[in-house]
Amino acid sequence: MSTDILIPTVGESVASGVLSKWLKPDGAFVKRDEAVLELETDKVNMEIVAPADGILRHAAKEGDTVNVGAVVGRMEAGGSPAAPATSVASESGSATSVLAPPAADTAKTSDQAANGEIRATPLAKKVAAEHGVDLSKVSGTGAGHRVREQDVIDFVKGKSPAPAAASPPSKAPAPAPSGPRATTVERMSPIRQRIAQRLVEAQHTAAMLTTFNEVDMTRIMALRAKYKESFEKKHGIGLGFMSFFVKAAANALMEFPTVNAYMVKDAEGYPAVQKHAYADIAIAVSTPKGLVVPVLRNAERMSFAQVESGIKELATKARDGKLTLEEMQGGTFTITNGGVFGSLMSTPILNPPQSAILGMHATKNRAVEDPDKPGQVAIRPMMYLALSYDHRMVDGEGAVRFLVRIKDQLENPERILLEV
Repeated sequence: MSTDILIPTVGESVASGVLSKWLKPDGAFVKRDEAVLELETDKVNMEIVAPADGILRHAAKEGDTVNVGAVVGRMEAGGSPAAPATSVASESGSATSVLAPPAADTAKTSDQAANGEIRATPLAKKVAAEHGVDLSKVSGTGAGHRVREQDVIDFVKGKSPAPAAASPPSKAPAPAPSGPRATTVERMSPIRQRIAQRLVEAQHTAAMLTTFNEVDMTRIMALRAKYKESFEKKHGIGLGFMSFFVKAAANALMEFPTVNAYMVKDAEGYPAVQKHAYADIAIAVSTPKGLVVPVLRNAERMSFAQVESGIKELATKARDGKLTLEEMQGGTFTITNGGVFGSLMSTPILNPPQSAILGMHATKNRAVEDPDKPGQVAIRPMMYLALSYDHRMVDGEGAVRFLVRIKDQLENPERILLEV
């Protein structure tokens, strides 16, 4: 009796994914609810667990595209957890971990099947490859005279490793050319494909413009330096700069509702504006597989500590591939920080269906007019801010005023706390 391993429903808009990695080898004993594979979709990565105890059998390969509901493997009833490991010295003298031998051994017989093919367990093949053993010279003691890993171990102990049998001609494609002009072709991951689709969609459907300003970071840096240790001691989380920007943006979004809105269609199919009485701010996070934008819900109600904790949790999940669809959907505004990579200036692209996105950049000391001594030059830590917006929804005046509102709060942090 066996139980199929199915690709579950991930979300309404997700119909397929890529089996990116088997976490357990074929033939391994796996307990129920143990993760057996990683599935990568165009929105999230997730682990699929074993539906029952048993021996895992793969029915799909790594890299295969699999549809929701597809059978990618099965759990065969029976088997037991692996026995304690022992080691067998290889030719080089290093020890290779293998399963301990059973208490008793049966007589060894030929393992040649009727069609001339060698029958061996996956682990036996692995151990044989590690020791250079020709499996055709090993007698199998398993069911149907199949070669088990212990048979290979006994063979290694009893005599010198036999020379490996000549391998058949390879049917694999020719290796990619090497050298200074080598090229390779790799399929785009589902999440990379989705990112590309959404970016092109934003450029084709929105009247996108960008307005810029600069922020003097002097007071925020001084405030953070003064209270950083006590903040971390009380709240158990570090005080970063992102919480200042999130809170400043949330306050500004409440004052400029069109910047916090979507363009939608009403019940009769006419263009309409969907406004939000809350600020669900998406924070762009770079991961090895691409940029993702998990969402902080109700940022306008959060304290600085809650913002910092929320960002840390979402960033950790993003990099570990543990984000859920719910954590990725529904943002009303996005903040992206290219400054962490050294960007001095950029024009961020919209995150549909949102109307605007704020781009942060690197803080650099520059010569500017001293705000405390007009007419005199001072060296101040300055950051360029960029606000890209959909001109169909937001007029230029509204965009500029929104960005100036953020600038005023950041240069006077007490305004963030007092919401003035």
